[in-house]
Amino acid sequence: MKELEEMIRESSLPKNSLSYQIMHRIGEREMTMTRTSSKRPNGLKRTILVASAAAVLGGTVIGSGFVSPVMAATLKQIPVLGVLFEGTSEDAVKAAIEQGILSEPNLSVTHDGVTLKVADLLYDGTRLSFILEREGVDLPSTASPYIGEDETIVGNPDNEYIKSRKVAKEDQVKGYIERPRILVDGRDVEFGEGGFGDYPPQNNAYMVELTKDLKLPDQFELTIQANVTQVNETFEFKIPVNIANKSIVVKPDQATKSDGQFSYTVKQLYISPVSTRLVLDSEGEVPASAEQTGNYSASMVYYELVDDQGNVLTPQKFDYFHSKPKTEYHIDQLFSPVNGTPKSITIKPFTLTVNNKDWSVVGHGKNSHGDKTYLTDLEMTIPVKP
Repeated sequence: MKELEEMIRESSLPKNSLSYQIMHRIGEREMTMTRTSSKRPNGLKRTILVASAAAVLGGTVIGSGFVSPVMAATLKQIPVLGVLFEGTSEDAVKAAIEQGILSEPNLSVTHDGVTLKVADLLYDGTRLSFILEREGVDLPSTASPYIGEDETIVGNPDNEYIKSRKVAKEDQVKGYIERPRILVDGRDVEFGEGGFGDYPPQNNAYMVELTKDLKLPDQFELTIQANVTQVNETFEFKIPVNIANKSIVVKPDQATKSDGQFSYTVKQLYISPVSTRLVLDSEGEVPASAEQTGNYSASMVYYELVDDQGNVLTPQKFDYFHSKPKTEYHIDQLFSPVNGTPKSITIKPFTLTVNNKDWSVVGHGKNSHGDKTYLTDLEMTIPVKP
């Protein structure tokens, strides 16, 4: 169960873009299912994780899946970027297109009256995303709701939710997209985390996003093999990918900050026209302020990124954990892109204040993740050299 909790906690499924998500909050009575992958090729067996909310301590995932009105027109033709971050600049979009990071392959294949089209593709050296559009069928969702015979059940296989989705292939409704197989230069791609599912901003669209531990070259042939329920033939697409420049990778020399009790070490900082990624390790007891004592305590340590112009970068998701913070964390998180190449990035660690009785966050609301307590002694500024 501990491993199950960790897998669900670490699941990286954007709230606004994918249909399979981790549970919202502790106390929900219904059983939930989440589909994740962890450092495995697509060709291997998948695992369905089933657990009651009472048994899982992981909490809410908040995604930044919208764009500002000013940029809506610019990003309209590039939905795979639009779903990721708010406020992406027009210059960033143009740079990404020029460098081959963003493209519209517009490849389509039709079998048995169903057409799949690769509408948008994003690869910036650390993240691979694409959207499949479906035509020829009108269903309430695009991602297959069925559990395949090759999927392993972790939890109670007799749960009604699970039993209702274990449907024989000949009895399945026609037109749902099953999880695609993804190959790079003919081999199954390996990745640390990935999300697969419906893409709500578009009807009949399915999104794939591989977000961690991709080790791919600048130039390769991407193969997408997708199956659709009640269609015998496989939909296959071969797409050449060639990016002119990968992300800027910063490995700072003086990468550790410590207050004697808690410390963190920045491993890498990736900067591309479409995203910023922070990778770090931390250890030690989380510092607590005067307000974080008694009935209240400090959350895990979060990290805010600020560029040299004072702009705060938006995290792709924000996790709440309904439990006491651990003493060791590995953070690998995506943020919105910076405008151009900054001279430096400042990391501002902070905690939230939580109520020990119900793990509610003080100050949490529609426009706030909660009241932040900044750990100023642990701030770090990293020079960026292009």
